[in-house]
Amino acid sequence: MNTAPVTAPPPVVTKGLEGVVAAHTRLSDVRGDIGQLIYCGYDINELAGRVSYEEVVYLLFHNHLPNRVELAELKSALSAYRELPQGVIDIITRLPKTTPPMHAIRTGVSALGCYDTVADDDTMDAQRRKALRLIAQIPVVTAYFHRSRQGLPLVHPVPSLGEAANFLYMIDGEKPSAEKENTMDMCYVLHADHGMNASTFSARVTIATLSDMYSAITTAIGTLKGPLHGGANEGVIKMLQEIGSLDKVDAYVEDCLAQKRKIMGIGHRVYKVLDPRAPHLKRMAQILSAKLGDPKWIQMSDRIAELMLQKKNLHANVDFYSATVYYSLGIPTDLFTPIFAIARTSGWTAHVLDQLADNRLIRPQSVYTGPVGLKVVPLDKR
Repeated sequence: MNTAPVTAPPPVVTKGLEGVVAAHTRLSDVRGDIGQLIYCGYDINELAGRVSYEEVVYLLFHNHLPNRVELAELKSALSAYRELPQGVIDIITRLPKTTPPMHAIRTGVSALGCYDTVADDDTMDAQRRKALRLIAQIPVVTAYFHRSRQGLPLVHPVPSLGEAANFLYMIDGEKPSAEKENTMDMCYVLHADHGMNASTFSARVTIATLSDMYSAITTAIGTLKGPLHGGANEGVIKMLQEIGSLDKVDAYVEDCLAQKRKIMGIGHRVYKVLDPRAPHLKRMAQILSAKLGDPKWIQMSDRIAELMLQKKNLHANVDFYSATVYYSLGIPTDLFTPIFAIARTSGWTAHVLDQLADNRLIRPQSVYTGPVGLKVVPLDKR
């Protein structure tokens, strides 16, 4: 009889947790093999250009699109929540003018938690109110910091304006045109949620400890700012500026491929085909570039996308064309990722509520690869 002990198979380590399923969610689904993005049952192509960002916020929170009364109530609530505590305004306006905006937003959100007297109220009604408050306040934090670092007077929110229009008004000091507002609103819709991406996962990990809403969103912001996540859109426009002109694109791409350097905005961790958000942003970029009379940015982008598809079978992602859209709107490069954060706050907070509804501490394991059995050598003999 064989009495040798049965050894368990070694655990499977999936680097980057690729392919690991961490949660059930009703919020969004990224179908990377066919290039589909779904919010609560709606294909992104069904929503983009047909519903407002506020309607998407309602959809994520309530699992259905609002009627007129429900939408009006949500807009009224968001408008009422925009005012910041004076202490938070003092903090963000006293930051060094050289502070990167994502650092300022992360600090501002953390500070908001300090001024919320019910920050640790864990009832679901209180959590929903905090979620809506953050959706309304993060754009204000961003705009106040941006104006302050330029030495300009703060522009206060206008209750009658929607989320996209109000943010543009607060950074520019003038009400945006309908076209500019609609463009920004669609960008918000396209960025609102995206499955279990890195920043959403980090928010869920934080709230799973039964921490608080502000800590979870601060965590998400810190994750989003990385160049392999939300920070990629800043990298795209910097790349285009570095190239300079259409006639230099081919040589730049060839050099990057030879040097194994990353082409910003190309390829995606999940999508194996075209990112479904990219065509909407490309179309907006084409329209804006034509109106501005400087089409080189979209021409360069198109040529890069063409070459990378030919040579590496990699497609453009959402960052690739969003950079040109924001740049064409006259938005400073270092506000590109903050805009992503503003829009994604709806998804982050909805996922936090989703996690809390059926919570379990997220605690993966690791495989130890270090030595064992070491003995301590006395200090004077080391």
